Amino acid sequence: MSNETILDVDIAFLKSKRGILKVAEMGTLLVAVVCFTAASTPQYITATVLEFVITLLLLLLYMFKVNKRLTFFFWPLIDVFNSVFAAFYFFVLSLLAVTTYIVTGTLVGGIIALLTVGLLCMDSYILFKNITFNKPRWETQNQDNE
Repeated sequence: MSNETILDVDIAFLKSKRGILKVAEMGTLLVAVVCFTAASTPQYITATVLEFVITLLLLLLYMFKVNKRLTFFFWPLIDVFNSVFAAFYFFVLSLLAVTTYIVTGTLVGGIIALLTVGLLCMDSYILFKNITFNKPRWETQNQDNE
């Protein structure tokens, strides 16, 4: 029997800027889901839960180092596309929620979604800054842990 563990948890990622941003994104998304659920706005709940699940899966992917085993995808680029698309989508969603609210929960959820947009923009900026297409892969992987 070998001493190698099946799941190796990357604690350094959780302490990095990107790890903290992912956890903060999940926190704001969870608060937005609660607000939208209290206001009974299913169109906002669905989009927020979907982004929460995608962010959770990306966090687990990096935390358990699955991205190093599944090398047929360039995970940072997928993460950038998700962050940029989600930031744009949540910007529109939050503006709709804030301008057309009837229940206070929708207003608060829209404001929290605007905070999520800021976090997603910061995440995509940090990721895009770290992605370089002209360096060897091992140099960009060292930058991912910063």
